[in-house]
Amino acid sequence: MSLRKRQRSASSSRLATLSSPPSPPRAASSSAASPLLSFPKADLFLRLHLDPSPSPDDDDYHPALAPFLDLHVSSASLNRSRYFAALLSDRWCPPPSSSPAGRLSLAVPVSSSSCSRPFHAHVEVLRLLHTLDFAGTILAPTDALDILPVALQLLFDACVEACIRFLEAVPWSEDEEARVLDIAPLLPADEAADLLARVSLPPAAASGAAAAARSPSEAMLHGLIHSAIHGHPVPAATKAFVAMLLKDYPSRDCVHKVLDEAFLSRLDTVKELMGKYASPDFRIAVDSDEREAIQKLNLHSAVLNVKHLLWLIERMVDMRVADNAVKLWSEQVALAADLQKLLTDADMWRNMAPGLPMLVTRCTLRLANSVVTGETLVSRQVRMKLVRSWLPVLNVCRDIAQPMHSGYKSTNCQELEETFLQIISTLPVQDAQELLQQCLSFSTRSVDDCQHLVAAFKTWFRRAARAPQGGED
Repeated sequence: MSLRKRQRSASSSRLATLSSPPSPPRAASSSAASPLLSFPKADLFLRLHLDPSPSPDDDDYHPALAPFLDLHVSSASLNRSRYFAALLSDRWCPPPSSSPAGRLSLAVPVSSSSCSRPFHAHVEVLRLLHTLDFAGTILAPTDALDILPVALQLLFDACVEACIRFLEAVPWSEDEEARVLDIAPLLPADEAADLLARVSLPPAAASGAAAAARSPSEAMLHGLIHSAIHGHPVPAATKAFVAMLLKDYPSRDCVHKVLDEAFLSRLDTVKELMGKYASPDFRIAVDSDEREAIQKLNLHSAVLNVKHLLWLIERMVDMRVADNAVKLWSEQVALAADLQKLLTDADMWRNMAPGLPMLVTRCTLRLANSVVTGETLVSRQVRMKLVRSWLPVLNVCRDIAQPMHSGYKSTNCQELEETFLQIISTLPVQDAQELLQQCLSFSTRSVDDCQHLVAAFKTWFRRAARAPQGGED
């Protein structure tokens, strides 16, 4: 028969046959007898049978041998599905005189996820066609995700809407989200707009994000960094949590870009504040009392922003994305000069910004040490500029280290001396000669206290005395 032939070749979402009169219902499957499931006002028999979607040319396939489930259903209830409504219309049904009741057959595709209960989702959708009890049936995301594909298949619009509304309102597990992503292309765009917005950007927003300077992920990371360093009630805990998120974020390039932006922003702020302190125009234009108050505010803000810089530097070094930060820090000749001016005014910085020399030294030390350890790889020119720019600041800090208080540790200067000497050892002999001569302030009356400087000079003299290496052209 033509309808049975169509059953074998159609997709799993097609009904295969409608005939009259019906034969007596059989058990749910050949392996387990169960009572016929009957719904109120039932006037049709519906057989659900597994459909492995065989090839039409497969002679070994026999639909009668496939597992099945018979149900007694109401045609009036089935009409709530546009699929069944079309199938039961006059175009497909035999005349009533010859068919007081009919039999329908619905193929159920084989699914590995439902192999233990292959007909469960279809039975639930059929039950909903009769009861419309969506609130009592859809109790968890898995319920909605099991039912939704069948509701879409049968064009049961009310059920599709109920599933989408439930999924949009509740949290998902990671596996459930993966199932939502799988079914998302099949959902009606208008009804599922809020649901789809949870798993991806809307098309208009996505195109706008592509043209914007920051992607949504970058904007989120930028906001997290801003929250971590600005005014959170529990800054230490927030910084630790954001540091963990940054370290675990899968895109190193994205984190690199966001940290670079934050570093540059804080650095510009520090430069502006220190520039105001060092500006001669500011000193002339403002009277002494007002100037002192403004300078105190500027230096306090500078200390706070250098603290933020240090936190950002530690994150960048930890993630091995500090190359741009090292390059920018090596170019801060003007900032280093402004800091030297401040440090020569002992009363000013001790009263208004006692922690500033320590913080600046720690920033320089962290970046320089990352270069020495190989965590940050930069060019020879950058390494030379880093030492040349910040060596004068180190010399000033070293001279004032002993009288300093507020927890300043002179070991920071000692460590930075050793680190600078190690960087100098990576430079060509002629460049190293120039910088080593500026390191004489590292010396002490006791040679035993400056062994790092002695070793650096011994290394340089050994290399300078060596015969030129490499052949001549």
